[in-house]
Amino acid sequence: MKRFFRLAILLAALVAPAVMSAQMPESPYSRYGYGTLGDNATSTQRAMGGIGYAMNSGRQINVMNPASYAAIDSLTFLFDMGVDINNLSTTDGDQKGHKLGGGLNYITMQFPITRWGGGSIGLLPFSSVGYSFGNSIANGAQSREGSGGISELYLGLAARPITGLTAGVNLQYLFGNIQHDNYAYTGTGSTSLFERFMQVRDFRVQLGVQYSYQINKRNRLTAGVTFTPGNSLKGETYGVYYDATQTEIVPDTVGYTKLSGVYTLPDTWGVGLNWQWDDRLMIEADATYQPWSKAKFQSFDEIGNTRFVDRYKAAFGAQYMHNPRGGYTSRIQYRAGLSATRDYWTVMGNTVREYGVHAGFGLPAPGGKTYINLGIEYKRRAARPQALVKENYIFVTLGVNFNELWFWQNKLR
Repeated sequence: MKRFFRLAILLAALVAPAVMSAQMPESPYSRYGYGTLGDNATSTQRAMGGIGYAMNSGRQINVMNPASYAAIDSLTFLFDMGVDINNLSTTDGDQKGHKLGGGLNYITMQFPITRWGGGSIGLLPFSSVGYSFGNSIANGAQSREGSGGISELYLGLAARPITGLTAGVNLQYLFGNIQHDNYAYTGTGSTSLFERFMQVRDFRVQLGVQYSYQINKRNRLTAGVTFTPGNSLKGETYGVYYDATQTEIVPDTVGYTKLSGVYTLPDTWGVGLNWQWDDRLMIEADATYQPWSKAKFQSFDEIGNTRFVDRYKAAFGAQYMHNPRGGYTSRIQYRAGLSATRDYWTVMGNTVREYGVHAGFGLPAPGGKTYINLGIEYKRRAARPQALVKENYIFVTLGVNFNELWFWQNKLR
């Protein structure tokens, strides 16, 4: 039965990339840039505000800092996958909207390589685009729709060169398609369509280090730093125009452009400080900085008064477990966190900010170290000083963190 269970996990890991796209909530703001960005946080980390730069538990996968992979036990195999359901409520003046969505969010695995190192592989959402709205124009109306996103397939390695110090690297492959559609409806009943496509296929690297200091037998302090160099994206972008006023509708491809040198990603810095007490209480504070103001983006949409600005994020979270060696209720993990983000673009001179309140808990599965992680998040996003579109999100997340002794062999005596 265990072999069948493990085979099912591996099969899910193999087929997921073929059926999974970046799953993040729809948002009118995802019309700009590369869409809504992800932060590589698992369901466990999301319930704590999205922390992780200094977290290095051997029982949880932490993709936010590849240096954490070296903390895994030499006999342990970890598998983590998460789904979410999200509810979006929008307010734009007197207009109100409601949208329900969700799906598979991520899938990751972690495994030991030697006694002093480990590795991880998985698929995560890098960005997501999803919106639909319309408005009146002279002699007709227009509507705009967007879909797609960029996914991140990664392979990570980490090592412990000396006691307390770990270093790691994530080799990332970014791939995906983003599509923007602009429909124009005339008073005579004809319809024209202009589609804009972006196709991304590129590699990049994330570096990370962590240092843990054992203050005494029950207290440990860990600092973590990550750095992802900015890079010029590879791929292409182009537009396709369908003119319904013509007798024969023939698509016309326009504006074909290679992404290299024209569309870029900025550096990403992440720092965190983590304190753990007796494997029961963990508290962490994180900060993320991305100088998007230095990134290039040749807009393929007729959006005026929009530009990139530096992105900041702060997160604070905690986890508590009464007794890791106690009964079932004593091993339940309780989590909570806060987050605040300034997004990476301005709209008509207004910066967009997001604030979140997070909570959740981990339920231990009977007979093992596997945990079922449940979480709920409330996020509010709006522009400043003019509010523009106000968004309120409620996320319900479910993650399953399988912890198995795959490399242990029983010996008969």
